[in-house]
Parts: sequence; structure tokens; C-alpha cells
Amino acid sequence: MTIWKRMRTDSESGFGPTYRFSTSWILTPGLLFTLRALLSLYAFTTIFTIFGYDGVNGQAEDARRSFSYFTNLTYWGLAFYFAFAAAHTASYWLTGTPFLARWPQLLQSLHSIFYSTIVVFPWLVTIVFWGLLYSGFRTKFSAWTNISQHALNSVFALFEIIFPRTAPLPFLHIIPIIVILGMYLGLAYVTYDTEHFFVYNFLNNKTHSHGVVAAYCVGILVVAIILFLVVRYLIMLRLWLTEKKMGMTGKTTSRRGRRLQEEGAYARVAGRPAEIAQLKKNERRFH
Repeated sequence: MTIWKRMRTDSESGFGPTYRFSTSWILTPGLLFTLRALLSLYAFTTIFTIFGYDGVNGQAEDARRSFSYFTNLTYWGLAFYFAFAAAHTASYWLTGTPFLARWPQLLQSLHSIFYSTIVVFPWLVTIVFWGLLYSGFRTKFSAWTNISQHALNSVFALFEIIFPRTAPLPFLHIIPIIVILGMYLGLAYVTYDTEHFFVYNFLNNKTHSHGVVAAYCVGILVVAIILFLVVRYLIMLRLWLTEKKMGMTGKTTSRRGRRLQEEGAYARVAGRPAEIAQLKKNERRFH
């Protein structure tokens, strides 16, 4: 098995034949597409509203500097993830086969890693902001932007943990999580060297000792790994409740291509009559 296959999911690939990334155990494909599209629209609207506000109020430098903040980078990630996820769900809803299933294996694996980041990093942002950085809101606009980026971001992540049929995060995804955090740490200090400001005070090695800064960095890394494990087992719990206990293996499209999907699903459990019977029972329930 190649490294890219290992990077996709632990169990069912999610790319075919039942398309876990593009379907939900309770939401129809059309509704899942709509909600994902609305979440993407909200995130992009928030981002560009902040840019507009900064420009109008003579704070264009803040908009430029925003790309140095982990909060903003992860929020861009949420906006783009939900846009792509909505497109994949829409293509599945309309044709029976999502764009994602037609992508090369490398891009499918990268999408799977992308999914892991958007269900882990928002929680990290929320914890660090409210635990270390929050000092009150100066204006109503500041309250809205901070709540959108430091509270609703985790609501977005929770949506992707609960409603799609995604499989548990592969343990190997801890590696890109750590690598991305390490790369961001490098970006933070490059920002100081080039722009002469620290994006977060706890990274300031001019006012804090190197040991204190290192302790903050290690602590955040440990929290990220714990969050990864919590999310992984929350997804396993969702699969156990919805598929094992409730028998809700997914709401599928009734458009062209559905028959091929169902045949593929049956093929996966060939020789196991009880599971085939359960699939047929679910088909009658959901259609």
C-alpha cells in the first residue's frame, strides 16, 4: 500500500463507491451541499468584510498583516474547504459521482489531509484565543469578527465531524498536522524579522525567556495532538451510533449514477448476506 493510500482513511476510502466525503448519514445530498455552500459563503463574507472595514478605516496594513496570523490562515482554510466540499457534494447530487472520486490519488489524499486540518485546527484556534489572548472587545464589529473567527470556526468544524459520513482520521495525519504547525512557527518568526512585530505575544522571545516560549510551543503541540485524537474518536463514535446501532449508512442521490454506486456498495459486502440485506433495507428507508 502506498503512502498516499495510507494517508486517505483508516477504513473505507471515502472516494468510492459510497463516497463518504460527499454524503451524509442524515442529510440529503442537496441539503448537505446547501449547508456547506452557506458555511463557505459566510466565511468568505467575514474575511472580505474585515478587509473592507480595514481599508475604509485606514487600516490597510492590518489586512496585509492578517496573513501572518494562524487564526486567519485557518479561517481561509475553512472557507476554501467548504467551497470544495460543496462542489464535490453538488457533483455527486447531480451526476452520481463526485468530482473528488475522479481526482488522482495524490489529490484525494491531500483532500483527506485537508479535512483533518479543518476538523482539528479550529478547535486549537478557539482554545488558544479564549485561553491566552482574549482581553475583551473594543467595538461591536470586533465582537462579531472575533466570535466568527474564534468561536463559529469550531462550530463549522463540529458540523464536519457530525454530519458527513467521513471515516476516522488516519493516525498518519498527525504528521502533516505537526509539520504545518512547525511551518507556521517559522512563518511567525519570519514575520518578526521582516515586519518587526510578533503575531502572538507568547512567541515574543524578547519579553519571555526562550524556555517559556518553548513551553508554550510544546504545550500547543500537545493540545493539537490531543485534539486530533479526540476528533478521531468522536468520528468513530458517530460511525458506531449511526451505522452500527441505527443502520443509517447514508442518504444517496437518486440521479444518474446512483445504480452504479449501489452495485459497488453491494460488491464490497459480497458473501455477507446480512450486510447486503441491511443495505437493501437502508435503500428502502432513504429513497
